[in-house]
Amino acid sequence: MMNKLMRASRLQSAPLFRAATCLALGLCALALPTAQALAQAGNPIRVVVPFNPGGGSDLFARLVAPGLGKALNENVIVENRAGAGGIIGTETVIRSRPEDKMLLVADSAVYTIVPALYPNLQYKRSDLVPVANLAMFGNVLVVAANSRFKTFQDVLAAARKAPGTLTIGSAGTGSITHLTAEKLMEDAKIKLVHVPYKGSGPAITDTAGGHLDMVFTGLPSVLELLHAGKLRALAIATPERSPDAPDVPTISESGVPGFTSMISQGLFAPPNTPPKTVAAINAAVVAFMRQPDTQATLRKMMVAPVDQSAEAYKQWLDKESTDWAALIKSAKVHVE
Repeated sequence: MMNKLMRASRLQSAPLFRAATCLALGLCALALPTAQALAQAGNPIRVVVPFNPGGGSDLFARLVAPGLGKALNENVIVENRAGAGGIIGTETVIRSRPEDKMLLVADSAVYTIVPALYPNLQYKRSDLVPVANLAMFGNVLVVAANSRFKTFQDVLAAARKAPGTLTIGSAGTGSITHLTAEKLMEDAKIKLVHVPYKGSGPAITDTAGGHLDMVFTGLPSVLELLHAGKLRALAIATPERSPDAPDVPTISESGVPGFTSMISQGLFAPPNTPPKTVAAINAAVVAFMRQPDTQATLRKMMVAPVDQSAEAYKQWLDKESTDWAALIKSAKVHVE
């Protein structure tokens, strides 16, 4: 079905459009696809995750795949194609043919950050078509539970008193946690020592153990450690306080006005996907994300569901892309 939709100009007659509209309006209940329907569908839709199993993108892909399968009345499988920081899987989807029926679930960095970091990249930002914003959450600045820093203002004061002495970890050079640290240094006019790791896990562990002064990371990845008293959150880079951590002030209200750093998990399509196809898939995904069971799952994952059109998501991604590209240039961030 999806390969036909990719080529179709009159989507209104396609089963996907009817199913998505029906779901969005709450006027029908679609059953699981029958064996006969799956046989007629031919190749399954492949939702490619450009990272290893078990990560955030993988979890969201496996959450959305069953709902997408019901809406499209097709078999949907999740396929991990990790490598090169998400580039390999992303390029696989971009180079795919309509009959390959591929979509991509990845964090927003593949669209907003990676093209600016790698000048010789084989794909352009415009080669990815944003379809749906699956979830958003903010980066939070954490320190060890026994750290001398009790507030975000303590960090600012210490960094200004002794520039270049406090350490801040990241998931790696060019990661959003690294760029958030660079953004903080630029906006707050402070100097920290960046310590890159291979992934957020080791950086979080070393922060909890007192080997690093601090680290930025996504709130869901440390909320349990915060509740267990092994880490302390000083401030979060969201426009407003998070309902999952209402006692944690925003960075904006703590001395750096307007500071934000958000992470999104998104669904993307290959280039030249017809706009009506994008809108129909978006409607199906949004309808699935509105379901009470899905929202309960998202709350357990400690992320907020997003009810957003494909065009609104693209506008947000494009602004993020412009902002991160400017920071990468001004901070002279380079990756090997």
